[in-house]
Amino acid sequence: MIGWSGRRKALALFFFLGPTILGITLFSLYPILLSTFVSFTNRNKFRPNPDCSLFPTSIIDPLCWPAFRDRIPQGLGSPYRLQEPLFGNYALVLGNLFTPTTLGAIAMIAACFVPLAAAAFFSGRFEKLASPPVPSSWLWLGALVLGLIMALALNVSAAYSTLLSGGDFIVVVLRTFIFVIARVPASFVLGLTLALILNSPNLPGRTFFRIVLFIPWAASSLAILMSLVWQFFFREQGTINQILAAFGVPGKAWLNDPFWAFVVVVIVDTWFSYPFFMVTILGALQSVPGDVYEAADLDGASWWTQLTQITLPLIRPAILPATVLTSISAFQMFGTVWAITKGGPIEKVGQPGATEFVIVYAFKQIFQSQNYGQATAFAVILFIFLFSLTLYSLRLTNITKGAYDT
Repeated sequence: MIGWSGRRKALALFFFLGPTILGITLFSLYPILLSTFVSFTNRNKFRPNPDCSLFPTSIIDPLCWPAFRDRIPQGLGSPYRLQEPLFGNYALVLGNLFTPTTLGAIAMIAACFVPLAAAAFFSGRFEKLASPPVPSSWLWLGALVLGLIMALALNVSAAYSTLLSGGDFIVVVLRTFIFVIARVPASFVLGLTLALILNSPNLPGRTFFRIVLFIPWAASSLAILMSLVWQFFFREQGTINQILAAFGVPGKAWLNDPFWAFVVVVIVDTWFSYPFFMVTILGALQSVPGDVYEAADLDGASWWTQLTQITLPLIRPAILPATVLTSISAFQMFGTVWAITKGGPIEKVGQPGATEFVIVYAFKQIFQSQNYGQATAFAVILFIFLFSLTLYSLRLTNITKGAYDT
């Protein structure tokens, strides 16, 4: 039996948690349920309204609620219903992903990264077991060379072409992965380099340079506007070609070439994102005790040895979460590429553009093609992937370590 004090505590708890629970339900759980339901339907621009005779539709879709039912104009076609077959939209999105040819191509590409994964696993153990001690950089160099040899032997270029013919989902996700792999290391290296320079006590005007170098991160709130400025730089008659023309070098249509358009997007998004790494690494560097470097100087350790054996291991707890967060944000990148290329240029009719990443593809499916069923099926698959990646990153970075302890 709950006494008055118990009821007061329960009521106070409800008033504190109620708005949060209501907000999560309205803005998180309900959109997930509605999107999942629409992904199993044939909803599109010709069938925008539901068949409210279906029991799940009348509950989930607000267009079937009495307050809205009579106010929504009917579409050109019949009301949308459950897809036949039920997983038809998912089959269209995934395309030929699970065919033997496509899976074989994925396996060949993944095999080329096995040496690098082995180097990451054995790097610390290699230095302890090798006699005399060998720097782990040699292990990484050997893994990189071995990976390149395997790529040539397995004809990875043919495997990549096979993947590109496997359907829109494979093309979009693969290009997004390539973008993440290109952009995150570039942002990290640039951020690390600038952080090491700004951490030097002999640098005059450090405060000024810290403010100036942080401007791109502040400008990221206006990413679309700033990206339009970058787009002007790389236009056929833009700033870059004008500078090249002044030196007698012919310019080119950077944004009309699939390769160079991809490179431009990587450069611009790296410019937006490097300050996050720079500030994170700079804060971590200032927590490293100076006597460690003094002892290394006495032992005759070179700058590179101090960086790889002292600095990077000590700031790793700060770098790892920043890398995971940056990778997830890069996978969801939209504003920069939409302002510069809008997902183009288009190489073949009916295929995604050279810079059409996952969010851009989903945006086009919803707001241009208005193929809501297929677009939400793509969004559900993407949500499952990112949710799994987030859980793994939490485990990897030990942010929720206590939750896994038994």
